[in-house]
Amino acid sequence: MPLHPTHPALADDYTPPPLIQAYRGRRPSTASGADYTPVWFMRQAGRSLPEYRELRVGTDMLDTCLNPELASEITLQPVRRHGVDAGIFFSDIVIPVKLAGVGVSIVAGRGPVLEHPVRTAADVAALPPLDPGALAPIREAVALTVAQLGATPLIGFAGAPYTLASYLVEGGPSKEQLKTRALMHSDPAAWESLLTWCADITGAFLTAQIEAGASAGQLFDSWAGSLSLADYTERVAPFSARALDPVRGLGVPLVHFGVGTGELLAAMRGIGVDAVGVDWRLPLDEAARRVGPGFTLQGNIDPALLQAPWRVLEAHIDDVLRRGRAARAHVVNLGHGVPPDTDPAVLTRIVEHVHAHA
Repeated sequence: MPLHPTHPALADDYTPPPLIQAYRGRRPSTASGADYTPVWFMRQAGRSLPEYRELRVGTDMLDTCLNPELASEITLQPVRRHGVDAGIFFSDIVIPVKLAGVGVSIVAGRGPVLEHPVRTAADVAALPPLDPGALAPIREAVALTVAQLGATPLIGFAGAPYTLASYLVEGGPSKEQLKTRALMHSDPAAWESLLTWCADITGAFLTAQIEAGASAGQLFDSWAGSLSLADYTERVAPFSARALDPVRGLGVPLVHFGVGTGELLAAMRGIGVDAVGVDWRLPLDEAARRVGPGFTLQGNIDPALLQAPWRVLEAHIDDVLRRGRAARAHVVNLGHGVPPDTDPAVLTRIVEHVHAHA
């Protein structure tokens, strides 16, 4: 499907907003229409906001994600409150898994839990295809959101195939993905089939968001930090590239982010993206050296410092901005998601500070 006729990029008077310009490699300047570095936060929509907690009372997480009105409202909340330069579509990494008909639920205090883990070739073969019609609530939620965002762009959200596969194999969250990495090596054929399935449902999920109005897309690989460079390059990266193949012709910039992936950054850029997200562990100037020219960097304020005195956090933000100048362009973000106990006023103050320092 092509972009929906109401997609912002198709408007006669469309001017790429600062975030989109940065993803495409343009630094802030008056001539480009943006005189500040854009900023948004991973997990900016969620538990740190009192309005989110109030809205979620009595509602299951995955049901919330699949309710277009609720998902749209939650996506919009941090844009209204903080003045960030983008909304990030409110969803969960396992939503496409659920939409495909696989039994999964969110367990309080643990996260996504699968009814039946996928650990054999037969388990992989039994995974159902994703019916495109199941994506209707996603398209509707995106359309509702974009209609209210105005000039602020929406970023599409999708989990990378390796992270999806990890949840499926482990049966839930895992720190080291031991069963997942064991399957990767012990049954390469089953692994390829599993990653292909994950890539295809991720690609369909992200494509639905872009077509319905999202102006960029980000692929999250939450667990890729458990991989060696060889395993990532040979057994994971090709499937991340496959997940993005359906959206490449839609003309929107693409971002790839992983946690603990400092040693993988050069390989991550190779899946065909415009920007690479960097977690808090690696200074952005060193990340720029590893990624090389021609790529925008995103990051990488340490989430732990959101709890520090402002003078400490302010100095850290200024250091991030300074080091970010080593890249062709920079989008300020955290090095991971907003912690649930973050004071929302701190996030608003960060946005104001970044916008005041071009």
